[in-house]
Amino acid sequence: MNGLIIKKEPMDEILSGRKTWEIRGSRTTLRGPIALIQSKSGCVVGRCRLVDVVGPLSIKDMQDAAPKHRATGVSRLPYKKTYAWVLKDARRLRKPIPYRHRPGAVIWVKLSDSLFAR
Repeated sequence: MNGLIIKKEPMDEILSGRKTWEIRGSRTTLRGPIALIQSKSGCVVGRCRLVDVVGPLSIKDMQDAAPKHRATGVSRLPYKKTYAWVLKDARRLRKPIPYRHRPGAVIWVKLSDSLFAR
């Protein structure tokens, strides 16, 4: 399973169900279940499904979709080409699962399926 690395504040919004778009500077072809890794924690804290990618987005798209990505007052795009990774069915794990972070991993981490068999 692939794990997506996300900072704490956006992760809390995703796991609460309020944030359904994760804004990124590139597309991804990956779809299906993914693990959610809280940045700098060393732990998988949740799971969800990555169901679509929308974009590239304009400033107007970002402003209109503020409830989905939870950024307010957008006056410029965060990336040259900005995309929304659409997340569904996010849920927090009862207990975070430690994992081994490979050097250089910034967006995705390849996780062993056995990690979730605990």
